[in-house]
Amino acid sequence: MDYQPTLKTKYREEIVSQLMEKFNYKSVMQVPKLTKICLSQGVGLATSDKKLVDNAVNEMTIIAGQKAVKTVARKSISNFKLREDMPIGARVTLRNNEMYEFLYKLIAIALPRVRDFRGINDKSFDGRGNYSMGITEQIIFPEIDLDKIPRITGMDITFVTTAQKDEEALELLKLLGLPFKNQ
Repeated sequence: MDYQPTLKTKYREEIVSQLMEKFNYKSVMQVPKLTKICLSQGVGLATSDKKLVDNAVNEMTIIAGQKAVKTVARKSISNFKLREDMPIGARVTLRNNEMYEFLYKLIAIALPRVRDFRGINDKSFDGRGNYSMGITEQIIFPEIDLDKIPRITGMDITFVTTAQKDEEALELLKLLGLPFKNQ
């Protein structure tokens, strides 16, 4: 038998039955599940220094455990000195085992390292069951070496679920272990 992440087995064995009981689902297929986690990082100073985007891609690859790609500008904006197809950030999409491993690392290691942490905001749902949050410092991840980073940047993390309503997605993410403020 191949390796299964802890959160994946917890979802299958415990969370599915708890969600079915709470929301009165008739089938296991109705139970919402986490489909992917998207990490993205915009580099504002990328117009003046091209190496910042490469650093962002390398950091994102180290954090996610999967190769990150550069994002490019879709159109030119002269006020920002931005040209079309100029690299301006990095992103990576995690699915399956890598997604569950990153989620476990975020919950157990990274978020407790945030100074004055009191929980994440539970108001950042989009109305379709997806949750987005921002992290102001990438140094909360233990893989990042403080001596090798040129500057502290943040990133956005989006949790994409199959939930139809925000309440279902909130309950799913709470059961997976995300530390929301109003628990």
